[in-house]
Amino acid sequence: MSTSMHINSSERGVIRVFHIDLPREAVERFTTQAGTGEWPLQYALGAKSLRSAFVEVIDLRDLGEMTLSQYLVNAHDVSGSDFDAMRTRLDALTGFVLVLPSQAFDQTEQDLTISTPLRWIGTFNEPKAAMGGTPIHTTSAKGVVGTSKKGSGPQSNTGLWVVLGLFILVPLGIIIARFMLN
Repeated sequence: MSTSMHINSSERGVIRVFHIDLPREAVERFTTQAGTGEWPLQYALGAKSLRSAFVEVIDLRDLGEMTLSQYLVNAHDVSGSDFDAMRTRLDALTGFVLVLPSQAFDQTEQDLTISTPLRWIGTFNEPKAAMGGTPIHTTSAKGVVGTSKKGSGPQSNTGLWVVLGLFILVPLGIIIARFMLN
């Protein structure tokens, strides 16, 4: 049996969890991309693009006393009512799980066809950043930097005087140095 799901190229903040139904000794071979490019995990996902840096394979024994749901909260900030409803199921899993954040799909629109030994457990959202807040009403927030009104005054002329002084003093110094050497 296979499961299909669509990945949008603009997707952000989504975490997918899969159970890997393989004997312990076969998991590393399945989840590691070979130097030849062969990657059984990518084939089982049916993914056309997958970034190995974001593929997270977890041996649930390595979590110790921490449950998988606690791990997802701590590592991926997963929350929400869908997640809360799945906590018992997530925490009952044994063996290995695959955790794929949106970044794993490399902003590539694709349709996945998940097949054995992967079994989709759930898709969860990371909380969205709070938008809004109190607007800032200061001069610096308006984009005015380092000049007074209409570009006049001593602040705007200082740089001009420094550059003009260098254009006069440097050649004058060279002339004096040549005169002294002769």
